[in-house]
Amino acid sequence: MTQATQYMHSQEPLLFKRGGALPAYTMAYETWGELNADRSNAVLILTGLSPSAHAASSPTDPTPGWWEPMIGPGAPIDTRRFFVISLNSLGSCKGSTGPASINPATRKPWRLDFPELSIEDIATASHEVVEHLGIEQLCTLVGPSMGGMSTLAYLQQNPQGARHYLNISGAAKSEPFSIAVRSLQRELIVSDSNWKDGQYDDENWPEKGMRMARKLGMLSYRSAEEWRGRFGRRLQNYFPPEVFGMNYEVESYLEAAARRFIHSFDPCSYLYLSRSMDWYDAADGHPNLAAALQGVQLQSAYIMGVDTDILFPPHQQQAIANALSEIGVKTGYSQLPSIMGHDAFLVDHDHFGPNVSAYFKRICAEDALGG
Repeated sequence: MTQATQYMHSQEPLLFKRGGALPAYTMAYETWGELNADRSNAVLILTGLSPSAHAASSPTDPTPGWWEPMIGPGAPIDTRRFFVISLNSLGSCKGSTGPASINPATRKPWRLDFPELSIEDIATASHEVVEHLGIEQLCTLVGPSMGGMSTLAYLQQNPQGARHYLNISGAAKSEPFSIAVRSLQRELIVSDSNWKDGQYDDENWPEKGMRMARKLGMLSYRSAEEWRGRFGRRLQNYFPPEVFGMNYEVESYLEAAARRFIHSFDPCSYLYLSRSMDWYDAADGHPNLAAALQGVQLQSAYIMGVDTDILFPPHQQQAIANALSEIGVKTGYSQLPSIMGHDAFLVDHDHFGPNVSAYFKRICAEDALGG
């Protein structure tokens, strides 16, 4: 049975990698399909930076999810076969505990008093949900974008935590270009006059900083080739022209998208999640990525990237595939042709759907043969 958003409320302290702790915390998640008798058909999806747990529609929440075409009966991740779990990341503002949540000690939002969040902390809290659901081992662990980082950390913490692994446009660490983009986004937010060291409120929201940060982010999510074909140099008539801008359709597109985002995501949550990606390096403390993943016991893995992705470029997915192959995991790799850049996994279903579907069919066949 498909269900709406559910919540795991843990009263156990959650210790953070960089120090500090939450005395208690909540994780929001949604599920689709049925868990089988031996609890062996679970698929866990760890999301990118901004999505909620609502990856697909349900009878109780018919609104389209952020990965709607990929999950459901007969979809690439087929809920007739699999019990699918999508989590809202720790640190987010979409139901899971994060900087926008209430600090029980002060009865005010945590904001900058929230512990320094790492990708590893997201993985730890995610595993707690899996245990809460009584699942000892996942059939498949899925991570797109930031979720690709979170899933690698999950496997490092739980080497036998999944039988199969799908990493989509993910990375084992952030590269200088990605760090630079996110650093500028954070600078734009904290430079807003309403930021006030995190003491903003609904009436005094850092709107300008959030708007500019979103626009900058969107430039890195898509490719120049797509902008050229989609907008060209067509003029816009949606917003009043400005002295130095708002003349072209591409400008009005960025403005409209940014305005939709401004109040839909908490600024502190955005800052904390963004920084966690910059900090993450799966190979930290190891001579290389293969050594860092040594001990991970997967039956198979499939790593996917996009040729026009400038935020998490395809050589980063190739590096993950190479490392997994080096430690003996049967690993497939695809660099898909798409003009849609990093966002392709969200929108280019013609390319991603068939590949994801084929991998899950292989999983079914392998599991039927006992691996």
